Amino acid sequence: MARTRKKNVKQKAESPEAPAVTEEQIKEQETIPVEPIFGVSIPKEDMAALPAAPFRGEITLVDHPEQVAEAVTVLRRAEMIGFDTETRPSFKRGQLFNVALLQLSAGNRCFLIRLNKIGMPDPIREILEDPSIIKIGLSTHDDFRNLHKLYQLEPAGFIELQDYVKQFKIADNSLTRIHSILFGQRISKGQRLTNWEADTLTIHQQEYAALDATACVEIYRRLQSGVFEPESSPYWRQIN
Repeated sequence: MARTRKKNVKQKAESPEAPAVTEEQIKEQETIPVEPIFGVSIPKEDMAALPAAPFRGEITLVDHPEQVAEAVTVLRRAEMIGFDTETRPSFKRGQLFNVALLQLSAGNRCFLIRLNKIGMPDPIREILEDPSIIKIGLSTHDDFRNLHKLYQLEPAGFIELQDYVKQFKIADNSLTRIHSILFGQRISKGQRLTNWEADTLTIHQQEYAALDATACVEIYRRLQSGVFEPESSPYWRQIN
């Protein structure tokens, strides 16, 4: 028995080895052809060359409780409402601020509700929670998370633009890029990092805030109209 085992070991050692697999052969086996994916995406340099989008509507600051009733009346009559929030930026590690401004746009009129001054009025909360009132926003999960730090709120009736634009093959997901693609105008972000808790908001801050909320309505209406054809966009290109 011992002699047989020795013979088998010797035969195994003398058997020819399998040819070594090279790195190139391994790479060839692992390479899988990638199907090109096309979509609408505007290059950064193209967007920078576009003219700035102006705000042409009416702006109403709501910083006293007695102004809430008019705002609610106008907003409830609107076909849809554009939604956004602003928070004072922090430039120190560990320092955080609460939501200071809530923007609700009826299209041609935008209400800037100064939460840091009057809090969240119940009639405004009811609009945000009413599923029958269409609200349009972008990156709304971030807005809701920040609002939930201060208020008991159950948002309903919201359309998230980042999800909605995908069915139109728009690959970009920022408000500025989407607006640039659809309207050929960029939304300036120069006021984003300003103090939204300031005692008085400048006209530039007001216009910036109003435009962000109103742009949500404009984007949704443009896509709903059916005039946008992704393949005909100058920004239709391979995105993978």
